[in-house]
Amino acid sequence: MNSEFLFTDDDFARVRTLIHRRAGIALGEQKRQMVYSRLSRRLRELGLPEFSAYLALLESRPDGDEWQAFINSLTTNLTSFFREAHHFPALADFVKRRKHPIEIWCAAASTGEEPYSIAMTLIETLGAQASGARVIATDIDTAVLARAAAGVFSLEQASRLGPERLRRFFNKGTGSNAGKARIRPEVAAMVKFSQLNLLDRHWSVKEPVDAIFCRNVMIYFDKPTQKAVLDRFAPLLKPGGLLFAGHSENASLVNQAFRPLGQTIYSLGAQREAVAA
Repeated sequence: MNSEFLFTDDDFARVRTLIHRRAGIALGEQKRQMVYSRLSRRLRELGLPEFSAYLALLESRPDGDEWQAFINSLTTNLTSFFREAHHFPALADFVKRRKHPIEIWCAAASTGEEPYSIAMTLIETLGAQASGARVIATDIDTAVLARAAAGVFSLEQASRLGPERLRRFFNKGTGSNAGKARIRPEVAAMVKFSQLNLLDRHWSVKEPVDAIFCRNVMIYFDKPTQKAVLDRFAPLLKPGGLLFAGHSENASLVNQAFRPLGQTIYSLGAQREAVAA
């Protein structure tokens, strides 16, 4: 079926092991064709004849640059502005009651739509006070982070937010940039992008934040990895802080530190709140 490159059962098993070890991603059997399609680009780029040669290259250079390209190839980056829209009115109500300055961690920033949506919500809710707020935007994928930091989107994407938000939060491109829109500087200034692998032993996020957005990430992890990540999230939430999860995720199922407050919104349980305080 795959005539361009030899891709054996053993190759697929090795890919599954390596991406789980490096990024926590648990690939099911049904992902074989996706893996072939995405990694074939790397084989073409490197001029390699088969997957076994590519995997041998990776394993021979544990700290090599190709590992990031491997991870970037196998991560999924489905996102949009104000995705799972019910979270943003809840965030607005929450930050009204919080001590300033507000700090939010978006742990899967992708191409930037989610952290920019958080920043827009803070501006709409807090007005001038939002200038002191900070959105920490991290992702494992360096390619999407570069696009996110640029802050340039198609005018079609930005227009879906409606004329008022388009006018308030974007600059429309002209000339060679016609059909594009760039996030306004005052919005971009609130968001700091950096690379972070949730499996790394040390995270750059060290101080507690008011809320963590980690949406549609846990679905790619197995249960032990989910629990390990949630265990590390708990002490990084300030007292009364919130965790926003994806629509198909349930933090309380794998970590008793969190209790549900609403649709995929969680707070620390009473015992963990006492520890955090």
